[in-house]
Amino acid sequence: MFAGPRKARSPGGHLLARVNSASRVMFCGVVCVILASVTALSARHSLRPARLLPDAASEPRVRQALAQLGVNTATITDEQVRISEIPAPPFREAARGEYVAKLLASAGLKVHTDEVGNVVGERTGSSPGDLVMVAAHLDTVFPVGTDVHVRREDGRLYGPGISDNATGLAALVAVARAMHDAQIATRSTILFVADVGEEGEGNLRGMRKLVETYRKQLRCVIALDGSSTDYVTTAALASRRVEITVTGPGGHSWSDFGAPNPIHALARGVARFVKMPVSENPRTTFNVGEIQGGTSVNSIPAKASLKVDLRSESETELGKLETRFRESIQAGVDEENAASRERGVSAKPLSVTAAVLGVRPGGELPANSPLLAAVHAADDYLGNRSRIERSSTDANIPLAAGIPAVSIGAGGRSSGAHSSNESYDPAGRELGLRRVLLALLAMAGIDSAAH
Repeated sequence: MFAGPRKARSPGGHLLARVNSASRVMFCGVVCVILASVTALSARHSLRPARLLPDAASEPRVRQALAQLGVNTATITDEQVRISEIPAPPFREAARGEYVAKLLASAGLKVHTDEVGNVVGERTGSSPGDLVMVAAHLDTVFPVGTDVHVRREDGRLYGPGISDNATGLAALVAVARAMHDAQIATRSTILFVADVGEEGEGNLRGMRKLVETYRKQLRCVIALDGSSTDYVTTAALASRRVEITVTGPGGHSWSDFGAPNPIHALARGVARFVKMPVSENPRTTFNVGEIQGGTSVNSIPAKASLKVDLRSESETELGKLETRFRESIQAGVDEENAASRERGVSAKPLSVTAAVLGVRPGGELPANSPLLAAVHAADDYLGNRSRIERSSTDANIPLAAGIPAVSIGAGGRSSGAHSSNESYDPAGRELGLRRVLLALLAMAGIDSAAH
């Protein structure tokens, strides 16, 4: 469910331009908030005091990493451009994955690519069997052949996928590098992951494989998606994607007029469906995103298809919506067949088939989760306000499996996501980078003994 903006608690200081006594006091405050916020988890995901952040104010390595993320923003932005200019259409993320793998390896990680294409960089902790994952998806929504050149204008970057998700990938690498350069040791092993299949018909296949592989050891997942620091996605929006295909005899537009037309049938069905009311609470939506069919303007098509995206805050409402959609399309096909018979045409009737392209499960992070407390503590320290949101992201899969997970933006400002006009403003991106680092360290725990 949606919640309104969370009232800021004590906002603390702003970004670390320099280290002074006030910043050390504020960092102690962050730790106190985290310690006070961490209560009980399930036995499987419980946090022992030994795994919590120690007095981080005494750790110059943490302050060094935070400072580095502010000083190196121009370098991080240049890396983001290079990542964005490597095409990564759905199911074709390999080239971008290879590049990101090299970046993660240069940050001191042990890197491998799994069987579905996920790039996994391991940073071993003192408790290697205890895993915390931070992930950013490699793929974009844009098809093969899309011009992904990035244009710079007045400090802003323009290009398909420049924010979603080149921002998340650049942050993934930057945080790993800052931890490596500052030689921060953690209790939990951290997996820095660039995963495949988040967008479109990828059906979250990358995150599904990751949860399948690491589920028994995985304590939490932080997904980096886009730029915004105004939200924390803690609730997974359930969705289904369905493709409908209608086939018929085809024919000539003049001599075979009256034969049943698959495009006409789909049009009848869609017209019925879009008139139906949908639930506002729980919020439920639909979108007919693709329609294909036919070979020429003067031919009755032998086949036509469409793809629809169905979403709801409620699994029950989602099921009802899919049923109404299928019934509407079948009614459209029946109407078109009946119209053909009424015209006296003895042609083979239309047939219809349906294929489920993807199912994204729902789920929700408890309000008292230590992971959410960690993000809120980072927000308070950085003077950031964020609201709780529901969305469809990589976090859907761990949340549905009962593993604590959130999706957050990686900093900066963006607009036009999933369009050719997508743009990104890197100004202030250090806030998002530091937010990621602080939340990650809160969950992984700093190993003071190693320092």
